Amino acid sequence: MRPPKANLVSGVAGAPLKMADIAKLAGVSTSTVSRALAESQLIPVETRRQIQQIAIEHGYVIDQRGQRLRSNRTRTICVAIPLGHEADQLISDPFFLQLFGHIADEVSARNYDVLLSRIPAPAPGWLTRHVQSQKADGYIVVGQSNQHVEINAAARTFLPLVVWGAHLPEQAYCSVGSDNIGGARAAVDALLQAGRRRIVFLGAADLPEIEMRRRGYVTALERAGVPIDGSLIQPAHFTGDTALAAVQNLLARGVLFDGIFAASDVIALGAIRALQTAGLEVPQDVSVIGFDDLELAEHSHPRLTTVRQDLAHGAAALVEFLFRRLEGEETPSATLPVRIVERDSV
Repeated sequence: MRPPKANLVSGVAGAPLKMADIAKLAGVSTSTVSRALAESQLIPVETRRQIQQIAIEHGYVIDQRGQRLRSNRTRTICVAIPLGHEADQLISDPFFLQLFGHIADEVSARNYDVLLSRIPAPAPGWLTRHVQSQKADGYIVVGQSNQHVEINAAARTFLPLVVWGAHLPEQAYCSVGSDNIGGARAAVDALLQAGRRRIVFLGAADLPEIEMRRRGYVTALERAGVPIDGSLIQPAHFTGDTALAAVQNLLARGVLFDGIFAASDVIALGAIRALQTAGLEVPQDVSVIGFDDLELAEHSHPRLTTVRQDLAHGAAALVEFLFRRLEGEETPSATLPVRIVERDSV
């Protein structure tokens, strides 16, 4: 009877195969085997694949725990979502789900795990403590919320940290986000071109990204010579119910409007629901445009015209910057272009 393949090297019946045994079979050093099994780019692809194939054939199992202890790495990336502005917002929010899915795909492609952390009521120093817990090698923070100061504090002492959000003055961290001001201007321009003049802005302008979208809204109206009416600038959080209530309130007070620029697709769909419930037609009576281009925008009734953020591209940039920072490289912030996706609501 032929002995187990592992014994061809170790010579000890039943003994588990060691990394040194793989090295002997491949004719390389133990350190080369270690790097190859960890998918290190320092090892040529052909050598990596040869070593990995030998390991598979001989039933070698990587001691993940020991490998992580030796390398002082967890091979885990934490995606943190601070909700200082809105503790009730859920991970099931369509925007979070779509962006997180793209991030998880990019991270797992690098043979890392993903840890998801929702922070509904961030206490002072929460991110610094999270980093000090050493649960992850790097952090992606989705949205600045009202936590700009906390993120800045952590970024000054911890390099592998990137943020999805707006680029702010005196920012110490690397951020990736969309052209919020330009996208908002394009959205309002589309409404103006459709003949709308009384245009509502719906969004929580106390958040950095949304404040930039409000700024773009104001700029577009000013350029067109349309007076800014403060009664048309209405707060609405990233839940359809708050947008529904905001539009119902405008209608109940008799405020006249013929267009709505919503700071997110979810807000836009809540606004459409309020209009339809009141017997108004979109876009015949009121045109509505959103921001995000989530998958649900294509399937709404009417189909939602919106500003498209390329979330797949954004996730790829976040993860690329993070892994470069894991290697000690300082990376710049990036602002990604956006475009209008024309459908039926304008």
